[in-house]
Amino acid sequence: MKLILSTHNVTLTKAIEDHILDKLDKLEHFNRWAVDARVTLEHDHTRAPEKQFSCSVRLSVRGPDLFAEDREEDLYAAIDIVMKKIEQQIRKRQNKRKALKHTVASRTKRTRQEAGL
Repeated sequence: MKLILSTHNVTLTKAIEDHILDKLDKLEHFNRWAVDARVTLEHDHTRAPEKQFSCSVRLSVRGPDLFAEDREEDLYAAIDIVMKKIEQQIRKRQNKRKALKHTVASRTKRTRQEAGL
């Protein structure tokens, strides 16, 4: 997966980059077909202290892209929450796909049973 990491008023340290890469590796475990991830980190000192740091992630996958954004007091907390939101979106998409396959299979089974009676 290709990573595009951009910052605005945030000094990108090795620890922050490692934290993001660790979280993206976990996301890649859920969805292997992710093409690239765009992560944007921002610090807005004009906001209230509770919402100074923001993190947004756009994950390019087949179909519509997945996007999540969060603002928190701590940058690491914002990263964790955004990755959790993206993970939920991936799970929701996978569950919809599985449910669709299940309903098609059960429908064909039911028609076969009715035809045999």
